[in-house]
Amino acid sequence: MTRDLVVPLGACDTHVHVYRKGAKTIPNAIAAPEEDDVARYRAMRDDLGLTRAVIVQPTAYGTDNSVTADGIRALGRRETRGVAVVDDKVSDTTLQSLTDAGFCGARFQMLAGGIIPWDQLDRIAERVHGFDWHVQLQLDGHNLPDRESQILSWPGQIVIDHIGKFLDPVGPDHPAFRCLLRLVDTGRVWVKLSAPYEVSRVGEPGYNDVSALACALVAHAPDRMLWASNWPHIMTTPRPDDRKMLQLLKKWAPDAALQRRILCENPQKVYGFEPVVADAAPA
Repeated sequence: MTRDLVVPLGACDTHVHVYRKGAKTIPNAIAAPEEDDVARYRAMRDDLGLTRAVIVQPTAYGTDNSVTADGIRALGRRETRGVAVVDDKVSDTTLQSLTDAGFCGARFQMLAGGIIPWDQLDRIAERVHGFDWHVQLQLDGHNLPDRESQILSWPGQIVIDHIGKFLDPVGPDHPAFRCLLRLVDTGRVWVKLSAPYEVSRVGEPGYNDVSALACALVAHAPDRMLWASNWPHIMTTPRPDDRKMLQLLKKWAPDAALQRRILCENPQKVYGFEPVVADAAPA
């Protein structure tokens, strides 16, 4: 692990994808790397000292959540949760089956590869709320002001991916970023501190343009922040170093207590993990 970041016992990676060789993909799927299976993720997770994970359904598999369900089972239901892709025709029986398998959220991917249109989201959000699920939204952060009213109309908890994912990075005073802060201020919106490499214009080592937003989010509402690796970083060449991605959290949240909150305590609230009472394990 990183030398100067102490990784607490029970630290959670809240956004990973797993794939299975030969699994059927939807037509025109953007990517489904067959080598990135559960065993490869487990090795990475263990190397970083993480113990919990949230597997997010890849867009390549559409609404067939079986590969993700198998991943939850393989990593262990107690320490793993899933975020599914469902449409507005999903049955209560299916939602209950997914809940029993460890799913606790519905993914709204509104960028390339997503298959669920905006006009279904309100209905889906209402349906899954009945099963105590949250909704997870990924969009170009520039569009947040246009969607603010719709997002606020959804019941329950909402998780927004990748520091808002501003495809053209903005500054902390930008109206769209201020909109993100307003959403967080409702007390039921969470933000994943993850994947700065996907949108940064300045790049390594610090991704300073996107890191400025991560720092602002942590300063504004540390109780609403989550951390994620975004493993396996598909369609990113070269793929980022996972240790360096975790190390960025020290830049965004310099205090060890904040790091513990983001890595452990906040995921417990969103994903329903049991609290861990133990001293932090040194990296």
